[in-house]
This record gives sequence, structure tokens and C-alpha cells, in this order.
Amino acid sequence: MNLAEDLRRAGQPELARLLETLPEDEAATLAAEVAAVDLDLLADLVDRLVRTDRPEMAGEVSPADPSDFVRIAQNDEERERDRAAKVLGERMLRDGRVAAVLLAGGQGSRLGFDGPKGAFPFAPITGRTLFWHHCATIAALRERHRAPLPLYILTSPTNDQETRDFFAANDHFGLEPQSVRFVVQGTLPAVDATTGALLRESPGHLALSPDGHGGLLTALRRTGTLDEMAAAGIDTMFTFQVDNPLVRTCRPEFLGHHEMAGAQMSSVVVRKVGPEERMGVIARLDGRPGVVEYSDLPDELAALRDDEGELVYWAGSIAVHCIDRRFAERLTQDGVHLPHHRALKVVPYIDADGRPVDPAEPNAVKFETFLFDALAHADRTVAVEAAREEEFAPIKNATGSDSPESARRALNNLYATWIEAAGMEAPRDEHGEPVDIEIDPRLALDPDELAGALMEGRTISGPTVLGPPG
Repeated sequence: MNLAEDLRRAGQPELARLLETLPEDEAATLAAEVAAVDLDLLADLVDRLVRTDRPEMAGEVSPADPSDFVRIAQNDEERERDRAAKVLGERMLRDGRVAAVLLAGGQGSRLGFDGPKGAFPFAPITGRTLFWHHCATIAALRERHRAPLPLYILTSPTNDQETRDFFAANDHFGLEPQSVRFVVQGTLPAVDATTGALLRESPGHLALSPDGHGGLLTALRRTGTLDEMAAAGIDTMFTFQVDNPLVRTCRPEFLGHHEMAGAQMSSVVVRKVGPEERMGVIARLDGRPGVVEYSDLPDELAALRDDEGELVYWAGSIAVHCIDRRFAERLTQDGVHLPHHRALKVVPYIDADGRPVDPAEPNAVKFETFLFDALAHADRTVAVEAAREEEFAPIKNATGSDSPESARRALNNLYATWIEAAGMEAPRDEHGEPVDIEIDPRLALDPDELAGALMEGRTISGPTVLGPPG
């Protein structure tokens, strides 16, 4: 069979016709991209995720078991449990067993920002970027724990070169260049949301998009990164999203709970604010712990409450995980394929006559894999509860919830509690709200460290940036 026949067999007759009518150079580049697509997989995805009213669930959903969680400590015994986990996690860092993996394949389009999302200047006073903040945290962790802690950054073909250039232009934000590695995730083509037809972004190019953060594991295998980690003695990966400046990167308590549980993959969760919040939740899928994406959880389950009025499906995943390196090796060695999910998006394209179309409403389906679906393959997993106000303030939207403004408020509130815990008065506005405060991670990673870093008798009277000397 030739490529045009393969396309027709996969339900893509229009693209097959175009391949036979385009100018030779455009047809050649388009044919090369099409040849790289698994057309059998594409046909299956279109059939299951586009030409159905509601995609099928990944499994039978039931509430998670209490044993699946480490809840926020409420008594002395649980606080001692957390102290033991912290000691173990600190030892893991000190012994060089941990790598930080930053998922940064997205663009800042929803923020109205032209560039990689990590280059977004979120800090209200200095305008520091998300990349700066995360790298400063890595530097602080290395110093505090005397840990090598390499940083791996997952990019996409769309933003990889721009991200590398951004790091180079900023001297890798003070990190040794050799300690920062870039790994490029794969892509999948977008299709028309009504017909399932492959879309083109230009005459000779498909409309390709990153394959989701679930592509991390295959990217680590494909690039030899897992082998590199093994040679360095790294057995635990801490994965986190670039758009959450409140994340407690490589928090020792989380690392320790993951290790104490003998888990192959673990998650950080926060309590959902309501059933409508767009967060995946920890549940049981066919009896095994996993995450159900918000779009896959029926409304009646999302709203279900227990006898005390609490949400049954309360544990929202914040996309922070610990993953055992050997577990990732086994998954990728055996060719485990994570399930694909549909995402309805606005995708500019060109029509059959070569005219550009810029839709105002979502017109296309992108296929994504989610890292949390690997939980279903783990023999042991644990979800560690965190306080939302201490660990979760994502920046996804230009305004409203999960925006730069909501993250600014969350950071101001958190830093105000740190300042007050240090015995000082946090500056507030006429409404009693904390004013803009920035705390450089290299000065303090937590309130105890801040208390030791601030000079006795110091006062803070207005918007303030607190950083290390020099």
C-alpha cells in the first residue's frame, strides 16, 4: 500500500486527495509528517473520542480507600509520622537519589503571553519569571541539602528552542548549565471536532500539538535520560508543573512518604473547593487507585457527599508526583501505552483550498496522554494531602480563577504568614489584605528558614522583596 491508500483506510480520504494534488515540495513535507503518524492509532482515537457523544470511562469508578492517603497531620502521632518522613526525604536528597523534572511544554497563549509559559513574568514587583522562580528554588534546595539535584525540563517541539535560548540568555538562572537538561516530548495531530479529519496548519504541515504530560515517560526513554539517571544513582523523580509557583518542589516530607510506602508512583492532593472545580480526583478505577479527570467524572459522582456533608471525591490532584525510575523503565520497556484523552481546542488551520481559517470557537480535538494514568500500573501508590494555601496556586488563565492575580494573592497570603511566624508584622492594605511581597527561595524555603534569615528588629512597611545578601 502507498501512503494515500493508508490514509483512505484510516478514514482520511481528503488528506489522501491533497497529497496527490499538492505541489511536489509541499506534498513531500506533508507526506513525511503523515508517515510519522500511527494511522491505526489515529483511526481508533477518532472513532472512540471524536465520533461519540461521550467518550467511554477508563474503568468503573469507586471512592478511594482511606489507606490510599496520607492526610494532613491532626495529632502528635501523625506529626511524628511526618517528621520521620521529612528526615528520610532529606536523606534521599543528600544522597543524590532525587531528580527534579519540570513539565514545561506549554505556551502562554491563554495568558495572552507570546512565549513558553515558563517565561511568563508573574512576580508583581520584580517581574521575575516562572522559570526564574523554579530555578531559584532548585538552587536553594541544592544549598540546603548539599544535594546534586539535577533539573530536567520537559519541553515541546513548539517551545523547545525558545526555552533553551531563554535559559542561555539568562545564564541558566544561576544553575550550572550541565545540571539542567532539556527533554522534548512527542506530538500528535489535531483533527476536526465534527468530522475527525486531520487538520493542516499550512499546505505542507499538519497541525501538530504536544502529546500531553503523559509523554514524559516515553520521552525520557527515547532520549536515554532514564539510563543517565540510573548511572547517576537517581531512583526517584519529582515531577511538577511550570505554572504553579506555590509548589513545594522536592518537599522532603512527600519524598519520605513515597519511600516509606514503598510506592512506585505517588501524588500530592488538595481538598477540592467544590464539585464543579476542574481538577482530576483520586479514586479507584476498577478497584485500583488512580486519577479520574474532571471531564470524565459524571456530575452525580462529582457532587456526591458523605454523611458529614463532605465530598466523597474530594482529593484533587495538583499534578505533582514522585515516580520510581525503575517503574518508568518497566513501563516504557514493556511498551505500556497510556490512554488518550480528548481536549476540545481552538486550532487555526487551512481549508482544502489553502485558505487560512481562524476559528472563534473550539473547532478541533487534540489527543493528550496524562502522566497520572501511569498510577493504574503501579503496584503501590500513595496520595499525600497538602494544604491548598501552601502548595497550589496555578497560573492558567489571563483573569479570574487560576490567574496571575489569584496566584499573587495566594503568594502574598502565604508570605504574610511566614513573616508573622517570624515575629514581625506583615504589611497590609486598608482592607486588611497583605500587600505585594516576594521572597526569594534562596533566602527562605519555609517560615522557619525565613525566621532565621531576617534581622532582629527589622520592619517591613510596604511592598517588599526579600532576598539573600548581595
